[in-house]
Amino acid sequence: MTLVIRAAAMFDGSPALVRDPVLVVDGPSIVPGSGDGAEVVDLGDATLLPGLIDTHVHLVFDASADPVAALAARDDDAALEAMAAAGRAALRAGITTVRDLGDRDYLSLRLRGRADLPTIVAAGPPITTAAGHCHFLGGPTGTAPDLLRAAVRERAERGADVIKVMASGGTMTPGTRQETSQFTTGQLRVIVGEAHRLGLPVTAHAHGTAAIRSALDAGADGMEHVSFWSADGVDDPGDLIRRIADSQVAVGLTAGVVPMDGVAPPPVVAMRMPRIIANTRALYEAGAHLLIGTDAGIGRPKPHDVLRHALAQTTMIGVPPGEALRLATSTAAAACGLAGRKGRLAPGYDADIVAVDGNPLADLGALLRVRAVFARGVRVI
Repeated sequence: MTLVIRAAAMFDGSPALVRDPVLVVDGPSIVPGSGDGAEVVDLGDATLLPGLIDTHVHLVFDASADPVAALAARDDDAALEAMAAAGRAALRAGITTVRDLGDRDYLSLRLRGRADLPTIVAAGPPITTAAGHCHFLGGPTGTAPDLLRAAVRERAERGADVIKVMASGGTMTPGTRQETSQFTTGQLRVIVGEAHRLGLPVTAHAHGTAAIRSALDAGADGMEHVSFWSADGVDDPGDLIRRIADSQVAVGLTAGVVPMDGVAPPPVVAMRMPRIIANTRALYEAGAHLLIGTDAGIGRPKPHDVLRHALAQTTMIGVPPGEALRLATSTAAAACGLAGRKGRLAPGYDADIVAVDGNPLADLGALLRVRAVFARGVRVI
């Protein structure tokens, strides 16, 4: 069916809103033309946006108080049902594409292509060490070069879109620590080299400064978190700010929490936040290639629609609203390998369209007032 979608304004990456836009949608795509004779959807005084893209989610985690235990209690069928519910919640919020950076046993790959879910870019289980961070997702491997290459090949053969490697430990896995590296620089180079040989990008979970440096030295395409976490606080990044900015490696900011009464960050996180924010601001001011990812699913303040809150919270590092919107649309699309298909409202792009009440360039809170969502040309709400 051909549709003509009208609204009062549209954001498509430019510094100012386009007034009185008309989008012609034919099947799953935006097409040129006037759409004469097509069904008209008039959204009144709403503002149209490209569908939002969250570059770091975990559909397999249910945003409960203990998502690891909740997952362990589910068999694959129950986990898939919960993952689909998470995806639908994201889609209703205007998040039309998600990059799942860690599932259990490739479950997220089985959800790709479903009409009721966002477009899913999937990593499968992250590559980690024996008993390493998120080993319970099914991705531990030995550290010999042939075993590392085999781990990458397995993901490629299963159809993964991106390779995720746990370069450091993390809070969700007892026995690991964020400041501790799990792979050497040489081991990460093996992973990156094999992935690139197979045409796949690599993004590294990297909290500790040593892991960040190793991922950068190994040529990873992206790094997640980049908190410069140390045993007792947050490190001074030293030369790494300039190196990260000059390399243009994609840095996935871990942004976004839903305010909840009685729910606060753990003290170990709260005491570090001022320094983490300061270092992230330094990355932004140095011109680093930033993405907005939420880690959706890992706790109660991180439901799968949390990206809408994350954009407003990037103002803490000085990102203006228009740039925040670009980070979550066209910039994110490129990082997910979807440039030319997602992230813009233009002919030839997928008809992933969100309509909100208000002007998001003046108030990113408009993202919480969703009036309509179209995913690949089909109206969701």
